[in-house]
Amino acid sequence: MAENRVDNCDKMQIDKEETGIIGLDEVLNGGFPRSSLTLVCGGPGTGKTIIGLEFIIRGAEKNEPGILLTFEEREEDLRNYACKLNWDIEKYEQENLVSLICARIDPEAILSGDFDLKAIFAILEHKVKSLGANRVVIDAPDVFLRLLDNIARERAELHILHDKLRDAGLTTLMTVKGDTDNIFSSHYEFLEYMADCVIQLDQRVYEQVSTRRLRVVKYRGSSCSRNEYPFSITDRGVWIIPVTRANLQHHAFGESISTGISDLDELLDGGYRRNSCTLISGSSGTGKTTFVCSFAVSAAAKGEKILYLDFEESWESLTSCMVSPGIDLKKAKKTGNLYFQSSMPESQGIEEHLIRAFRKIEEFKPKYLIVDAISACRRMGSSHAAFDYLLRLINHCKTIGITSLLTNLTDTKDARDEITGIDLSSVIDTVILLRNLESEGRFTREIGILKSRGRKHSESIHQFKITDAGIQIIGEE
Repeated sequence: MAENRVDNCDKMQIDKEETGIIGLDEVLNGGFPRSSLTLVCGGPGTGKTIIGLEFIIRGAEKNEPGILLTFEEREEDLRNYACKLNWDIEKYEQENLVSLICARIDPEAILSGDFDLKAIFAILEHKVKSLGANRVVIDAPDVFLRLLDNIARERAELHILHDKLRDAGLTTLMTVKGDTDNIFSSHYEFLEYMADCVIQLDQRVYEQVSTRRLRVVKYRGSSCSRNEYPFSITDRGVWIIPVTRANLQHHAFGESISTGISDLDELLDGGYRRNSCTLISGSSGTGKTTFVCSFAVSAAAKGEKILYLDFEESWESLTSCMVSPGIDLKKAKKTGNLYFQSSMPESQGIEEHLIRAFRKIEEFKPKYLIVDAISACRRMGSSHAAFDYLLRLINHCKTIGITSLLTNLTDTKDARDEITGIDLSSVIDTVILLRNLESEGRFTREIGILKSRGRKHSESIHQFKITDAGIQIIGEE
């Protein structure tokens, strides 16, 4: 009998409702608990209402009706939010897939006599039956209940509301206000125990960069990812890019790919490896950008797509500089095989930068990614922020089979002392070091292959020149 009970427990699983929010279902290991209460708590501007609204919209997209009952926002404001996020909420309302109920009290109204949530719940119950809704969002009930001016009554009303929603079998998302230091005020700390799933949102500013973060505080009866995850609100809704998988799912190295420089192909025993990550590191003026642009032009000429992320130069500046070594980036771009995207690292947080890159990868479907230069990524906020951005970007590329090529500006005389400067050596498969040496009144450029996993590469130091016809490796030391 004991064995049977254990077997039954192993087979029991929490029934979940997919949120449809990018990345959130992965964090929640499937979605919100079905027919239960999920609590979302956060301060102003953290995205509580947007998450609730998107939960309703994503349900409507699957022909699952939903209702959003708000005690704080106006209906027209919710429609405006949806419009800015490219959600046709009015269409769903006409199709009886979405219903917005505003229970907002005019701040100038004078309250007299007893009042409670009975009438509001009666309206909600009628809407649920008429739409056949299963998804319900209760937005900011704390705003309404504070008018009771009685903590015991507030708690009692929320208990009654929770019981009615649960008895009706509704998957409910409730938003309440909180802050970073205390998830819940003393008024509503009991909600944490009442809800089956509790999500905390906050917004922080570090090095003048603001970042929203999400953390699952509790998920009764289910596993979930409990780390903090930065997220952004984009024109496609909330977007989370979590690193939740314990196992790596990188593609194996593929065939050799020409670097665009025949002499370098020989040093690397055939060129770069498909699905690998290569770093070209060196001090200023060593030719890092010339190397990656040589590869970009070569790959584009073969009909393969390259996404070029530049954190240091504009398109006009880059194309002008590449004229001297005979590299025609404009021609490569005209073929449609090269997409150039530049931005200032400090212009936004790492999550916005990452989402921008992921979206372009999704839309453009490149075979190769160039990041020039990873050293500039420190200006996204900190060295840790740069590490987080690059690790997730490289991991994503390796998982979906994109070959990446990075440049890094070193400050030290010996580039081996600072391979990446951001502690990324473990995820980089090939490291090419460039340096300038002063001898007899002139500078000489040199190149060496520090490592190349799975390849028999040259172990010598070679001199090279940047000529009108590109890069020429001319000898060794």
